[in-house]
Amino acid sequence: MPAILLLEDDFKMSSELKSFFTKQGYACDTVYDGLIFFKQAQMVNYDLYILDINVPTLNGIEVCKKIRERKEQVPILMLTAYSAVEDKVQALEYGADDYLVKPFHFSELLARIKALLRRGMVPQKEMTIIYEVEDLYINATEMQVKRAEKPINLTPKEYKLLELLAANKGRYVSKQTIAEKVWDIHFETGTNTIEVYINLLRNKIDKDFETPLIHTKPGYGYYLKATK
Repeated sequence: MPAILLLEDDFKMSSELKSFFTKQGYACDTVYDGLIFFKQAQMVNYDLYILDINVPTLNGIEVCKKIRERKEQVPILMLTAYSAVEDKVQALEYGADDYLVKPFHFSELLARIKALLRRGMVPQKEMTIIYEVEDLYINATEMQVKRAEKPINLTPKEYKLLELLAANKGRYVSKQTIAEKVWDIHFETGTNTIEVYINLLRNKIDKDFETPLIHTKPGYGYYLKATK
């Protein structure tokens, strides 16, 4: 059964989540402190980390950052009361794969968990798949990205979005398609999660280069192309 490590200092919430996960067939351990989190993570191989931000000693964003610095590829879901775009961007830039704001519906949380776990179980592709747009180079087999021979480090979710755009080079990809292909769920109307990720990608793919590659077509979606 998949194992989840939950970092949450609200004991009532922690208990409710643990009970919910157990009923859904998941193993779940809970910790309330950022430093204790790492001690627990060393003892068990977990399939998913769920991190609250405002916790004692070492907050959830710092925990997320340290996980990625250690090159761990375990999916990370941020579960927090902070809804400001700046907080979301910081968490995503440090390597979080998804971000859910409290209060939330347990059904949506479960859908996001299933989506993250499915992606973590996808077998490595046997064929080498290369995408090239202008001076952007994407090795889909090794998940490597370069632009003008400069390596670009992306989070798993950023990479998934870029690969989707590259696979549809020059064609519009709608928000709905992005939601289904990258997150495996239908986003609620009004969510800005996709826009946040597009901006993160632009900062890494286009910001330091003369020719923008990621474009927006209002009412249609996003596309990857050397010129508009």
